[in-house]
Amino acid sequence: MSLEIKKRKAVRAEPRIRWWKLNEDEYSRKFREEVSQVLGDKIEDRWETISEVVRQKAKKVLGVTSGRRKEDKETWWWNEEVQESISKKKRAKMKWDRQMDEESKQEYKEMQSTAKKEVAKAKDRAYEKLYEKLDSREGEKDLYRLARQRDRAGRDLLRENALK
Repeated sequence: MSLEIKKRKAVRAEPRIRWWKLNEDEYSRKFREEVSQVLGDKIEDRWETISEVVRQKAKKVLGVTSGRRKEDKETWWWNEEVQESISKKKRAKMKWDRQMDEESKQEYKEMQSTAKKEVAKAKDRAYEKLYEKLDSREGEKDLYRLARQRDRAGRDLLRENALK
């Protein structure tokens, strides 16, 4: 018996303007100043011009998000080795961001490669254990439970039932 687990597709998202920062006095004051400098008292301007200026100044004053959506990641296979490897990679990345030299870049690339290998090994070991468990007699219940979960996850939440 073989069981394949599908990979999730990456969710694409665009950077967003941090409009919520307008609730803070400092940002709202600075934003008003920036917009009024560009527009002045020209009320007869077209809406497109005004909205474009507002968006540009909001990006400048408030900033934008990274554009990455936070999504649930599978971490059931995560272990201490992976955690340590990822934290080393993050420290190397921060060091490279600060120093911007070739040596720290090379160190980061090595840590990135090592972390990727550690993650692959940990996933492989975890999936091997899962497959061994599912192939056993006791794991048969888990197999049906896993199939039921996958079926429910694939259902359309917005599906409407026909009314009689």
